[in-house]
Amino acid sequence: MQFSNVYITATSKFLPNAPVDNEEMEAYLGLIDGKPSKSRRIVLRSNGIKQRYYALTKEGKPTHTNAKMTAAAVRSLFNNDPQKIKSLQLLCCGTSSPDQMMPSHAVMVHGELPETNSMEVVSPSGVCCAGMHALKYAFMSIRTGEAEMAVSSGSERISTLLRAENFEDEARKLNELEENPYISFEKEFLRWMLSDGASAFLLSNAPNENGVSLRIDWMDGFSFAHQKEACMYMAGEKEPDGSIKSYKEFSHKDQMEKSVFSIKQDVKLLSENIVPLGGIGVIAVLKKHGMQSSEIDYFLPHMSSEFFRDKIYTRLKENGTAVEYDKWFVNLPRVGNVGSASVYLMVDELFHSGKLKKGEKIFLLVPESSRFSYMYALLTVV
Repeated sequence: MQFSNVYITATSKFLPNAPVDNEEMEAYLGLIDGKPSKSRRIVLRSNGIKQRYYALTKEGKPTHTNAKMTAAAVRSLFNNDPQKIKSLQLLCCGTSSPDQMMPSHAVMVHGELPETNSMEVVSPSGVCCAGMHALKYAFMSIRTGEAEMAVSSGSERISTLLRAENFEDEARKLNELEENPYISFEKEFLRWMLSDGASAFLLSNAPNENGVSLRIDWMDGFSFAHQKEACMYMAGEKEPDGSIKSYKEFSHKDQMEKSVFSIKQDVKLLSENIVPLGGIGVIAVLKKHGMQSSEIDYFLPHMSSEFFRDKIYTRLKENGTAVEYDKWFVNLPRVGNVGSASVYLMVDELFHSGKLKKGEKIFLLVPESSRFSYMYALLTVV
């Protein structure tokens, strides 16, 4: 079978509203139990995020849906030209925060694009890797000749779940609130980590005639769920044996009082595993493709926090796969942690930076702490 080369020929982003700095966050997210958070400054000091974007007003009113933000990013790929967008054959949209459980996120995005034609749509679920899974489906479809032009995206609209009212019932119930005035670190620290936004790639079987394109050389993924229990989860509660009790097994009252629909993360499990397991994957993909880390010109690791920067570097160095800091390209402080869209936003900024030279290699690393999954990709500037 003859395989086609696959190129990213355009990138775009949509970040809602004005950036929100660290001091403004609680004005948008609200106060739990009417009190300023004691964890906010601790978390912000470690994560290095200076600003982020919320699809909210200060009164907590949503300004955009996830689907609308994603559709705006998709339109930008075609310069908002309704005739050009009709050539689109495949739409792959990854997110961890769809606007509803059904219909799927991608069909809702398609519904926001009435100027398109009928086409195949795909909605990878998951957390941070969902955007990369969308990219891989689009990549494989073009590579095998199933499509000639496709769009993949990553997006998140998480801020509504971070609003204080989602935690109030639990806050009122906890007797230890005076000693521990934030719900629990596992639940509340994510309020200061996450951001809204969308980003998209246009993929083709031919590069741009003018300007740069990014050839996708390969994409690989690994899951360690067969070895590790869930670390980041939502719509469930973790049991003592590590299993997840589904929201379907809680009464409506318990769902509210236990803030079952809030996002939680086992911080201890995260710190013990996220970097070492990711390092194993780096060794595996470089060996598989006969590549040395010294050949990488740009390293784009998705990090939830700057806290992990030195830990990632140290682990790569110990593994013999070090990428020096001057090759790192990260925009976490400027846009926040946008989950499945984060790697898209890094590529988009680099693509439009004017820095890229033909032949340069761009290495993407996306970890997902939900149950420790990882995606890797290599792009070449052409």
